Amino acid sequence: MKIDKKDKKAGVRYPIIEKRKRKDLKHLKEEAKEIAKAFEDKDWHEIKSSDSWAIFKIMSEFVDGFEKLAKIGPCISIFGSARTKEDNKYYKMAQKLASLLVKSGYGVITGGGPGIMEAGNRGAQDAYGKSVGLNIRLPFEQENNIYIDPDKLISFDYFFVRKVMFVRYSQGFIGMPGGFGTLDELFEALTLIQTKKIGRFPIILVGTEYWKGIIDWMYNVMFKVEGNVSKSDFDIFHLVDTPEEAVSRINEFYASYMLAPNF
Repeated sequence: MKIDKKDKKAGVRYPIIEKRKRKDLKHLKEEAKEIAKAFEDKDWHEIKSSDSWAIFKIMSEFVDGFEKLAKIGPCISIFGSARTKEDNKYYKMAQKLASLLVKSGYGVITGGGPGIMEAGNRGAQDAYGKSVGLNIRLPFEQENNIYIDPDKLISFDYFFVRKVMFVRYSQGFIGMPGGFGTLDELFEALTLIQTKKIGRFPIILVGTEYWKGIIDWMYNVMFKVEGNVSKSDFDIFHLVDTPEEAVSRINEFYASYMLAPNF
């Protein structure tokens, strides 16, 4: 924003807002239409028709996911940013991590997109393991990567259906550095285990440098100051710095129950 134009009569300077690019204006117009549409009054027929068809679409995504994923065997999910580049250290770590998981007997599930997800699927294929992609259709950013087994790619319109598939068919979660989507998936898993809605399974966060800030805040503010979580809740996840440590944590967890992957 430029501050420049002066009112000669009042001697006051007014801000001149820089003109947006045409594509930005178009985006704003579309966004405004969507917001306005949400507040429009709808008659009963419109509500019933729209919601009914949405239910069928949701059901079809559940059925497709259940049928395909029920056959895959033990898998570990790797979460992380779609924006991570191939030369980034976390991309390389995710790729190596996925290969190590395959060598330990697990398949690999990712969100099916680029970045960390691509690295996970790529590492699984490098080690000739099962490479699963649960892709989400977005208006930007995400197309499925080329390292997913053709018969193990599922695309979703609904985030919540996709998250059910992650939780139901994963024997462990590994959180690489990521954005809002990664945090959403991580806290979904933490909440379900904390509230005992699902059985406990290993959750591993890779990268102390990246995760330390939010973990410190959770401990010092959420726990110590506000008392919104229990100290035992911090035992639900582990923080590591190498792919080898992450795989070791998962193997140790299942070894304590005398279980092992059965691929």
